[in-house]
Parts: sequence; C-alpha cells; structure tokens
Amino acid sequence: MSMIEHLGLAALRKIDPERAHGLALRALRLGLMPLPGPVTSPRLATRLAGLDLPNPVGLAAGFDKNAEALAPLSRAGFGFIEVGAATPRPQPGNPKPRLFRLTEDAAAINRFGFNNEGMEAIATRLAQRPKDAVIGLNLGANKDSADRASDFARVLERTRPHLDFATVNVSSPNTEKLRDLQGTDALRALLSGVMAISDTCPVFLKIAPDLGEAELDGIAAIAEETGVSAIVATNTTLDRTGLTSRHAQEAGGLSGAPLFERATRILAQLSLRTDIPLIGVGGISSAEDAYAKIRAGASAVQLYTAMVYHGLSLGAEVARGLDRLLERNGFSNVSEAVGTGREDWL
Repeated sequence: MSMIEHLGLAALRKIDPERAHGLALRALRLGLMPLPGPVTSPRLATRLAGLDLPNPVGLAAGFDKNAEALAPLSRAGFGFIEVGAATPRPQPGNPKPRLFRLTEDAAAINRFGFNNEGMEAIATRLAQRPKDAVIGLNLGANKDSADRASDFARVLERTRPHLDFATVNVSSPNTEKLRDLQGTDALRALLSGVMAISDTCPVFLKIAPDLGEAELDGIAAIAEETGVSAIVATNTTLDRTGLTSRHAQEAGGLSGAPLFERATRILAQLSLRTDIPLIGVGGISSAEDAYAKIRAGASAVQLYTAMVYHGLSLGAEVARGLDRLLERNGFSNVSEAVGTGREDWL
C-alpha cells in the first residue's frame, strides 16, 4: 500500500462508511489513486467460462454499482471486474444508514437493497467500457416488481452487447423474499428465462452461504440443466456467530473475514456436486486466502470488503502473492491447484 493510499484510508475511516465509499469512487475517477496496471504471469493466466483472464483475482459486485469507474478499475490489477447490481428501473434502496464497518471483526454489514441508477444509465456507461478488460454485470430485480424473475432477463437483454459475462444474483438478503428464487422450481424458471436471451454471453449464478446440502444438490442440478457457465460462492450471510463489534446485530448481509470459513466450506461442498467452474468469494484478504479458495475448488476468486481495510491495491497484492504461492508449491498454472485441498473443508 502506498503512503497516499494509507493516508486516504485513514481519513475515510473517520467518516460515514457509505459516504466514504462514494468519495473513494470519486478519487478513483479523478485519477487520485495509484494504479498498478495489469498483473499477470503464465502461472496466473486463467481460462474461465470461455474468457481469458490475466489473473484469477476479480473485483466483486457492489464496489462500482453504477459502472462509474470502469476505466480506472481496469488498471487496478484485477483479472476481471463485476459491476452492479443493476435493476430495470432506478431504485434508491433501503433507508440510511445501511452500511456498517465492523472493524474489530474485519467485516461489514450492508442492507443496501439494490440501490442503483437503473439499467439504462448503466448500459450507457458500459457502452464506453475499456475493451482490454473483462467486465461483467450483476443482475438484480426491482423491489416492487410484479415479476422479479423476468427483471433479470430484462437487464441482461439491455446490457448484453457490452458484457463479457453476467451474474444472476438471487442471493442478496436485502431484498425481501429474493432468496426464495433459489428454490428449485423458481430457480429453474428464472435461469431458463435468462439463458433464453443470453446469446453468447456467459451467465454465472451467485448463491448464498446459508444453504443446506439438499439445497446445494438442487442448485447444482439446475445450474447444469440450464447451462450456467459458473457458480459464484458465496454472497453475504445472515449468520452473526462470533462477532464482537457494536454493529454486530444490524440487519443485513455480513461480509468480510467472518464469512471466510462458511463460504469456503460451501464452495468445497459444491465442487463435489458439479463440474461447473466455481468462483470463490467471501472473506478474502490475502493471497493465502485466495489460494485456500482455489485449493477448495475455485477456478477464480473475487474480493471487496477487505479493501475497506487494506485499500484498492489489495487486488494486485493478492494476485502477486498468489503467483508466488503457486511457484513455491510447484504449480505451473493456477488451474493445476484447483481442488487440491478440497478435503480440508469437507
């Protein structure tokens, strides 16, 4: 982390978390953050769902909800970038405050509720995207929609020409009854509708960490049946076990370090149920964490919350550190390490 980034983080931690996030995005757009450029090597080069990634360390959805900082993010060292979530119509999300730092737990709780400027504004920005980056969009549904399942297809249809991949997000806990769409019949209908208009755009499915084995069985089967290209495991959790922060009981989804073990266990269990590529998310704050996700069964990883505490440079640092770990352990490419430590999590 550079001195500029260190001082900036210290200042941002003194103000409201959501306002701090907005200021960080503005600084990024204005070119005030140092950016490392591409991070890659023969060991890091990754093929995922037909996409060629310079490295397997991605930026998770939520950091750039409205696709406002695509150009600078493409130079931040990530192997791929996911923006959104986007809904058909703009929506303000839930009342503020709705984002809480849990500093003692290296975590965060949010209950944003898919606040975004809507698919038209986001599609306009995506049309101006850098062409040398891998960029995807997290698809969401309007809270007051009469047919939430169709919302996902509508957003994809509008933005598809500008995307390298799209992620169906039925796992956010912050829109009432959204997680009900993970049920067998509802998920099959939703994914079938999205896949019908996906054309050549790979479709990923993002799942919750609060799932039992029977639910994982059903999700894996439906993902294979409908032709999903990858499964993102996992979104935030409703569990609050072991937290010490004064914000621990705030409503919303918990992300960050406390999610790591739960999400990685789900990842490993899912890898036994399907050959669909998996993307490991939840609690990654170091190269060692990313390596553990890969050894548990992930072909790629994503991070976000840890940047609140370690800065935007974390993505490049994790990628470089992962490269060193792969070299140290005798892997010529990251794909060789996928699943080699799965048993540790079962």
